[in-house]
Amino acid sequence: MKKVCIIGGCGHVGLPLGLVLAECGFSVTLLDINQKAVDMINKGVIPFKEDGAEELLHKLINRNIFATSCKDVIPSQDIIIFITGTPVDEHHNPKIHDVLNVIDKYLPLISKEQLIVLRSTIYPGTTEIIEQKLYKYFGVRPKLAFCPERILQGKGIEEIKNLPQIVSAVNDEAKKEAADLFSKVAAKIIFLEPVEAELSKLMLNTWRYLEFAIANQFYMMVEDKGLDFYKIFDAMKDDYPRAKNFCKAGLAAGPCLFKDTMQLSAFYRNQFFLGQAAMLVNEGLPNFLVSQLERKAGSLKNKKVALLGMTFKADNDDIRESLSFKIKKELEFKLADVLTTDPYLKDTSRLEDVLADCDAVILGVPHKEYLDLKIEKPYVDCWNVWK
Repeated sequence: MKKVCIIGGCGHVGLPLGLVLAECGFSVTLLDINQKAVDMINKGVIPFKEDGAEELLHKLINRNIFATSCKDVIPSQDIIIFITGTPVDEHHNPKIHDVLNVIDKYLPLISKEQLIVLRSTIYPGTTEIIEQKLYKYFGVRPKLAFCPERILQGKGIEEIKNLPQIVSAVNDEAKKEAADLFSKVAAKIIFLEPVEAELSKLMLNTWRYLEFAIANQFYMMVEDKGLDFYKIFDAMKDDYPRAKNFCKAGLAAGPCLFKDTMQLSAFYRNQFFLGQAAMLVNEGLPNFLVSQLERKAGSLKNKKVALLGMTFKADNDDIRESLSFKIKKELEFKLADVLTTDPYLKDTSRLEDVLADCDAVILGVPHKEYLDLKIEKPYVDCWNVWK
């Protein structure tokens, strides 16, 4: 039984992978500095919403998967998987050193015999930089692979099993071992060179961000003229195959799409004008929604506005980079009293209380709990769930 240690293993990317690997017979250690998450997992509790995770954890927890914050487990492992990705700074520049610092932290415990896998989104060229760092430390070429995750949050377990896995590595030995690892869990293996794999992940997320941007731009353009965007949208898509993948409007949020679009822009010397324009559109939608509400409800000063949904996506409990918080700030700038509610968060008000007490409503996230509501007060719904 091969031993796998996932560094950052208690998070949204590491935990689904760990559970799937353990289900396939690997001995999995989830190493994480978040002690609260470590303790929860060892008690059989999933720290966030992930379909199928709790049942799988209950089956595996005392067999071949456990969580720890002690890095001394690293030397006994066969495979080390790093989850850390590349964030961007306040100027939208990639913070490569955040990844390198994590490697440096654990490097004294890693040996040249172990396969090292980079898993999260990284800036193009980062795998090569880490290869040189490891080569300098070990004195021989390391077994280093970059195998990016491409999962939908909350559906990670299902998608790890059913989606193709891109595998890249710095040499044939690492490529073979990484392919052997992921062939046990993935439906198909696709080989790329490291920089190609790095770009593929950034381009996929950026493509999705651009899809949202064009829908949001059309939404703002049409609604600003007093017309019904979704009446036109439905007519465009009705039995017209070339429009079947056309996105609805909506808040393009979360920890990946914006960040990775900015990374791709930095890679192309800040000349990725489509990406920069998409950022302006998507980040500008919250302001537009507040302006829409002002047109419908009049001045928002001292009015109570219900903001429904504070997570970054529907039917999930993750608030990272949620644009609902940007809506909240914009409403507060208008001197509104903002009443927030979300069925997946503990620190918000009850939906019934908020709707009874408010003067107007903005739908931030289309959680399933909101789909059948009948709103009798002025409201804004860019998602078109309250038709």
